[in-house]
Amino acid sequence: MDDIIAELRLRPRPTSDRPLMGLTVLVVEDSRYASEALRLLCLRSGARIRRADCLLSARRHLNVYRPSVAIVDLGLPDGSGAELVAEMNLTLPRVPIILGTSGADPDEAEATALAAGADGFLPKPLETLGAFQVAILAHLPPELRPGGLRSITSDRVKPDRTAFREDLVHAMDLLRLDPPPVPYLSRFLVGVARAVQDSGLEDRAVAMNQRFAPPDHADLRAFLSHKLQQMEAAL
Repeated sequence: MDDIIAELRLRPRPTSDRPLMGLTVLVVEDSRYASEALRLLCLRSGARIRRADCLLSARRHLNVYRPSVAIVDLGLPDGSGAELVAEMNLTLPRVPIILGTSGADPDEAEATALAAGADGFLPKPLETLGAFQVAILAHLPPELRPGGLRSITSDRVKPDRTAFREDLVHAMDLLRLDPPPVPYLSRFLVGVARAVQDSGLEDRAVAMNQRFAPPDHADLRAFLSHKLQQMEAAL
């Protein structure tokens, strides 16, 4: 821990309105909407953000530099984020703060993240500035936190809907695969639906785990296509 503290002390000092100033956050997240929410949270908090959308990309980042904070989605296209959490937990020098995140059942997902070695867990949707800052500051040494009184804001970030559109296009691309990766696609769409509070999309995504025959592929494509057309018309 002493080497981590020494390294962080060389970075810009945090302030009450930018409490994460000087930190670099690696976000390992396949959803563009969730990534954009985290980008806005980091920007408002003073932190720099780097993004990876899969395990392979995240490992490439970690081979080049060590972030101050890693936020890892547990459901990634090329494997479980818990694998990456476990790797980072055992690698020396360790990433100072490792947090898991997921749009799945929060109790089960948190238990999985902590068992893999994460320091904490962020349930989706990630949108409240104060909760995001507290989750990271709680794991920083006291001497590296901003001094003085600091109000905990309940401000929320609202990503551009273009990011949601990109997630829907990605889902459409996955549906064109033969066969489509149904378990992953279901988890992906559940997380996206909960982030944008779209109950209709969430119901469709949850139902995919029960039965998903070729006719259902076409039905879901039509459903997603209709959503995309509605978004285009609203622009």
